[in-house]
Amino acid sequence: MSINNEQPPAYGTVPVAGYGIPQGSLAGTQIYQFKGGAATWFGTQLLGILITVFTLGICYPFAVVLIERWRAKNTYLQGRQLQFVGSGWGIFGLWIKWLLLCIITLGIYTFWVYPRLMQWKVEKTVYA
Repeated sequence: MSINNEQPPAYGTVPVAGYGIPQGSLAGTQIYQFKGGAATWFGTQLLGILITVFTLGICYPFAVVLIERWRAKNTYLQGRQLQFVGSGWGIFGLWIKWLLLCIITLGIYTFWVYPRLMQWKVEKTVYA
């Protein structure tokens, strides 16, 4: 029980008021939808791998942007399509720095790269 005698939500239920769900949303309604298909995913991944391999990892940011745009284009949040607004050039300088630090530290710096890259991807994903 809380201070004002409210019962906590039961396990497996989605509370509505006061727990981060917008007013007007119904408990248990689907808020995410993904409409991507296997063929487009495979083609996008293959192109991303080819870009990365043939440039020895230097153009990996452009592959990330390609894949993230596909993911966002096929993802809907409360009926609204997402859009990825990042660019390969927007993270290219950081990627070169991260790549060099990973080489110098024999891969140890990768533990810091992943969270920073994930943060960049999330910050660059917006409503369309």
